[in-house]
Amino acid sequence: MLILKDFSVSIKNKPILNKVNFTIKKNSILGLVGESGSGKSITSLSIMGLLSGKSIDFDGSISFQNNNLLNFSESDFLKIRGKQISMIFQEPMTSLNPSLTCGYQLYEVFKNHTALSKTEIQEEIISLFEKVKLPRPEEIYKSYPHQISGGQKQRVMIAMALALKPQLLIADEPTTALDVTVQKEIITLLKTLQKETQMSILFISHDLNLVSEIADDVVVLKKGKVIEYNSSEEIFTNPQQDYTKALINSKPNPNKRLNKLPTVEDFLKDSVDLSVESFEDRTRYHQEIYSKPPLIEIKNLHKEFISNSFLFKKTASVKAVNDISFSIYEGETLGLVGESGCGKTTLGRTILQLEKATSGHIFYKGKDITALKKKDLKNLRKEIQIIFQDPFSSLNPRIPVGEAIIEPMKVHNILTSYKERKNYVVEILRKVGLEEEHFNRFPHEFSGGQRQRIGIARTIALQPKFIICDESVSALDVSVQAQVLNLLNDLKKDFGFTYLFISHDLSVVKYMSDNVVVMNKGEIEEIDEADELYKNPKTEYTKTLIDAVPKEV
Repeated sequence: MLILKDFSVSIKNKPILNKVNFTIKKNSILGLVGESGSGKSITSLSIMGLLSGKSIDFDGSISFQNNNLLNFSESDFLKIRGKQISMIFQEPMTSLNPSLTCGYQLYEVFKNHTALSKTEIQEEIISLFEKVKLPRPEEIYKSYPHQISGGQKQRVMIAMALALKPQLLIADEPTTALDVTVQKEIITLLKTLQKETQMSILFISHDLNLVSEIADDVVVLKKGKVIEYNSSEEIFTNPQQDYTKALINSKPNPNKRLNKLPTVEDFLKDSVDLSVESFEDRTRYHQEIYSKPPLIEIKNLHKEFISNSFLFKKTASVKAVNDISFSIYEGETLGLVGESGCGKTTLGRTILQLEKATSGHIFYKGKDITALKKKDLKNLRKEIQIIFQDPFSSLNPRIPVGEAIIEPMKVHNILTSYKERKNYVVEILRKVGLEEEHFNRFPHEFSGGQRQRIGIARTIALQPKFIICDESVSALDVSVQAQVLNLLNDLKKDFGFTYLFISHDLSVVKYMSDNVVVMNKGEIEEIDEADELYKNPKTEYTKTLIDAVPKEV
């Protein structure tokens, strides 16, 4: 279906991809794995003809149906994009048009490429939304991207890519924003559609367990070079390269509680620390933090969203958070898990007072913060911070990252002069694994993992007491994920942070958390100590979540 032969890409004379060779066979799935910045997305964008500019140079060939795509003009690509080659993009927030409804964005695809009537197109879209397991498909058809969750946006993107049943589907981290149950359903859906239509799939992911479940063959990229290329079975049962072995072993193992997550670098340097946290040390720490009064108490919290007609008459309501009560203790990492749309992010935003509670109370250090005045709310913002889910859309593309970190410091009067603030920001950047030279760079000049580190730097620059980590590692490859999780734990020790750790990845939540809250449809299913919850889930819903986690390779 597709052949890359000695394919190279240079940007501003800097090699990004170097003589990449692989073949995507007809009616097969090829997995493409590697660390953040290894060239995975550059490969996919090149195939789609979405890289252009005087500073970009190509060499070699990309052969699709005996045509070299490097010779295609933009008008040539317009004829095949969507219809013959389609793509699920990595960041749904920035890939969907915020000014158009989700349904209309798919409507455009059918209108441009088919002769279907308006009614037929609408029926086809609703059917697609049902296939990708979107709840309330008719409602989401009329919704704008900002009105649905991150996981739901990703499913809209998947529906759009599958709309015209392409011959080649490029799936660039297609399940990053999805919870484990929907991820399992989407993988099953992709496999089913692939068999039905006999299309080929280039499946790009940092989750090697996931790749092992779906791919026939696997390509391992490192710094723009193919270092291993073999059948999926061979790659995962008998990897030849140390780098491949390191990638496979860098993901948190739900059956072991390590003191520190090993990174790819640790494996390659042969300095890997696989020491396990003792039950006694963990119990002692829990006795210490849970003997003190809670930092945050949430009592009978409700958050209801009302959708209105044009004449502002009440038409429908969604109970995003429904009568929730729990406490968070100083020094604790409380995990929050549940399916996409269960209310995790809404709960986090309500604690931050970015959303106003419909009813109920949130106590911070014993004070009810649900009715704070504007001045008091500003002071609270300094103490309660968030690391956002999508690092790219949460950074201003026009401002260098150093200035983006300094900006909130000015608002909260942290330090007095620009020089002091800059020196402090450089120190923070180093703390999160970046360099002084990164201060003046713009967000688009960084990889996804680096952008997430910048988001963490901006958060900790305000020296908060409590941090909400909203899917803060979901977009990161296994190695960078391990680095960021270790960083969050180190920062917690150094600064005495308390975390609410929101994620759909149960193995990550189990590793990070002291206790875990499981949410389902706006309500709490169960709360328990992390290891105990994973070992002995009390509800069927929690069991389903755990069973859906991709098995260790």
